[in-house]
Amino acid sequence: MKEALSKIDASELALNDKLIYINRVAKVIKGGKRLSFSALVVTGDGAGHVGVGMGKANEVPAAVSKAGAVARKYLVKVTLAGTTIPHEIRVKYGAAEVLLKPAAPGTGVIAGGSIRAVLEAAGVKDILTKSMGASNRVNMAKATVQALSQLKDPKAELARRKPQAAEKVEVPGG
Repeated sequence: MKEALSKIDASELALNDKLIYINRVAKVIKGGKRLSFSALVVTGDGAGHVGVGMGKANEVPAAVSKAGAVARKYLVKVTLAGTTIPHEIRVKYGAAEVLLKPAAPGTGVIAGGSIRAVLEAAGVKDILTKSMGASNRVNMAKATVQALSQLKDPKAELARRKPQAAEKVEVPGG
C-alpha cells in the first residue's frame, strides 16, 4: 500500500469514512480476558480518491479514528472512465485475489463486502467484480485499492507507448 508515488493531501478533499469491519480480540491474562478492538475503515471522496486503513485500540471509537487516520495517510488516485474503470484488472494481495471488470452504464456496483465499500468510496458507479481465493476482509479491501491504483488511462498509455499513433487512433469508451 506504500507504493503511492505522489502524496495526496487529504485536507483538500471532502472525504467520507465508512466502517467495513470491527474485530474484537481477547487476550487471556491471569485475571481473565483483556478485550481490544481492531477496525477496518475505507475513506474516499466519491470522485477518484480512496484509501483503506486498519486501527487497533482498547475502545471501538479510538480504533475507528486510528483506522481513518491511516486511510487518509495512504490515499490513492483512481483513474475512471466515466462511471466505470478504463480496463479489466486482476490483483492478488496475500491469498485474496480480486478481479475488476468495466461495465455498461446502469449496471451498478456488482460486488460484495469490503470490495463494494472501497468501490463506492472511490466513486465507481458501474463495475463487475469477482473475489477469488481467501475471503479475508482486510486483504480483499487492500487488493481492491491496489487494483484501483494500478489502473491506467488508455489514451495516456497509448501516447506513452507510441507518441505518433496517439493522434491517429481514437480509443473507444474513453
